[in-house]
Amino acid sequence: MQGSAVDMSKVFKYKLDFYYQQTLIYLLAFLVYAGIRGSFVEDQFSLVFRDPIVYIMLFFVAISFGTLLLNLYRDRKLIIEEDRLIFHSRTHEREIRLSDIEWMHIGREMLVQTAGRFQMVVLKMKNRRRLFRIRVGRYERDRELVAEMERIAEHVPKGKGRRFGMRRRKPS
Repeated sequence: MQGSAVDMSKVFKYKLDFYYQQTLIYLLAFLVYAGIRGSFVEDQFSLVFRDPIVYIMLFFVAISFGTLLLNLYRDRKLIIEEDRLIFHSRTHEREIRLSDIEWMHIGREMLVQTAGRFQMVVLKMKNRRRLFRIRVGRYERDRELVAEMERIAEHVPKGKGRRFGMRRRKPS
C-alpha cells in the first residue's frame, strides 16, 4: 500500500529557465564584447585584459553561472499529496498539512503583470502569523498546479484577497 501513497503525490519542479537564459545572455554579451575589443595579431586572437569592462562582464557571467549551479543543487520541488503540501529542497523539507490551513486564496498579485489568470496561491496557517505565498509561475506545469490547488481549495475555507495585496476577480 505504500506504493499507492507515492502514486497519489504530484511533484512540481522549480523552473530554472530564467537562470539558464540569464547565464547565456551574459555569456553571449561577454563573447561579443570580447570579440569586438580583442585583436588579431599574427593569426592569434588576444583579449585586452586591461579593459575594466571585461572584468565587470566576467563578474556577471560568474555570478549568473554560480546562481544557476546553486539552484540546480537546491533541487526545489513542490510535492502535493492527498493530505499535505511539501516544499522540498535538497537540504530542507517543510510540510503543511491541509488540516492546518485556516484559509486559502487563489488569485493574482497586483504588482506582477504576467500572463495567465492565476499567479499566486496564498495560505494562512492556523498556528502561524505570516502567510505562505506560492507563486504558480515559478513551477513547471503551472496549469496543472493551479488545478491541484483548486481541488485543495474545495476542502479549505476561502480567504479575502484584498487584505494582502491581491486583486479580486470581477464577477462575470
